[in-house]
Amino acid sequence: MYASNLRPANSRLWAYLPALLFLPVVMSPPANHDAAAVLQFSQRWLAGEGLYTGLIDVNPPLIFILNLLPAAIAAQTPISAIVALRLCVLGYGLLCWRLAWLARDNHAEGGVERAFLDVVPPLFLLAAGYDFGQREHLMVLAAWPYLLTAGRRCAGQAPRGRMAIALIAALGFALKPHFLAIPALVECAVLFAAYLRQPRIPSAIVLWLRTPEPWILVLVWAAYLALIAVAFSAYLSDVVPLARATYLGIGGFTLWQLLILPRLAAANALLLPLLVLAFVRPARRFTEPGGALPRLLGLAALAALAAALAQHKGWSYHIVPIEFFACALAGLLAASWLDRIGAAAHPPGAQKIAGTLAGLFALYVISNGEAPWKQLYYPDSEAGGLTRLLVREAGGGTALILSPGVYPIFPALNNAGITSTSRFTDLWPLQGSYPSCLPDGRRYRDPAEMAPPEALVWRVVAEDFAARPPTAVLVDDSPGIPWCGAEFDFIAYFTRNPVFAKVWQHYHLAGRWQRYRVYTQKDAPK
Repeated sequence: MYASNLRPANSRLWAYLPALLFLPVVMSPPANHDAAAVLQFSQRWLAGEGLYTGLIDVNPPLIFILNLLPAAIAAQTPISAIVALRLCVLGYGLLCWRLAWLARDNHAEGGVERAFLDVVPPLFLLAAGYDFGQREHLMVLAAWPYLLTAGRRCAGQAPRGRMAIALIAALGFALKPHFLAIPALVECAVLFAAYLRQPRIPSAIVLWLRTPEPWILVLVWAAYLALIAVAFSAYLSDVVPLARATYLGIGGFTLWQLLILPRLAAANALLLPLLVLAFVRPARRFTEPGGALPRLLGLAALAALAAALAQHKGWSYHIVPIEFFACALAGLLAASWLDRIGAAAHPPGAQKIAGTLAGLFALYVISNGEAPWKQLYYPDSEAGGLTRLLVREAGGGTALILSPGVYPIFPALNNAGITSTSRFTDLWPLQGSYPSCLPDGRRYRDPAEMAPPEALVWRVVAEDFAARPPTAVLVDDSPGIPWCGAEFDFIAYFTRNPVFAKVWQHYHLAGRWQRYRVYTQKDAPK
């Protein structure tokens, strides 16, 4: 009774409030470390360094291409690169929100279901928290209108904006090859729905191929592969073999170790019963309006789980798509059930219920994620302290990075206005070259014994250091390499190279923060 007396504006605000509470979180430091590292590589690429020649990274080029926009904004305006990136992601999220609205079938939605589907796009946009702007986050934003469109296609409908939705989805899924599992399962489901409507396999295939979405997906991916082969051939010839030799084995888990990771285990515990509810006891038939969306969300969550397991790292942002699809599925099933029992007779009541479901979505994200805790404790965190040290010792300059990890190097460099001179975001090829102790007990290999990945790092770090002596050298005391009678020391390792050692004699220790040391040039003006 109380819900029906709410003013429409107040009830709508209640529905959107859980998502809006994340807005100051995603606009506050720290920026996500991987997003910040990719952004700086795009800035350096825009400034003239060669991608995959002077800048070496395991990511395919699409994410660097997309980051050229905030990099260009930062280069041409007073807006900082991090702020430009956040604004670009917000703009992209608003575009996906608009496309999701176009893809909807309001006539097939109950009152609570309609109100909940209204708040899913802002939740997907903002609830990523610390992982705002990660590739998984960008993919999920593109996937939502695509899933809504696929649900309409299962019912034989042609939603508005389908060409733009398919194009955005194709780009979102192309960010990582692992993401292609999602459209693969979804398109199989759409083909199955076509078979249910035309119970002959040839007719079903023809019916499926008459829709533009499969063609757009395949054409975009084919064009992207051709672009990589023609414009970024060094990625295929040099970076992929390097990544296979060193990167894939770093920090990996077995399947069972991944499955018992607390955050992934919690996501799976939420997802599995929801899949039963979505598939075993369907509320509507698969080909009826609105009947396919819960199943498609379940399939998307399963494909996201497969992608997370395939990457075998267990990092937080790998799990975000599973959580988002599962939470959206939970809210959708609850909303549909509440509509069936007549829980809300008026729109204000439906919006209040949707706001409560959105609040549960947000509560799950907060309890299992890193926001707002990283933002609240940022001043005393590794990233906050390192930023202050870098601003004091080398703010606005350049830095050579000798570390096995991206965080907290990034976003500390971005915040301090420092440009890395390293060809790698971190020393992952060196880390991957020492997965275990050497058999003869030595700490370091001699140059003549080095395999190509280690020899590459040994050579280019010294050559780049000599060619462009940076304002500072940032050294990580935790090398990410197994202890073998002594710690692996990056300075001891590289000063065995005469080219590096000659320049290193002009540097001295300027400051320290936790496990990080900053060296600056002895005769540099203060």
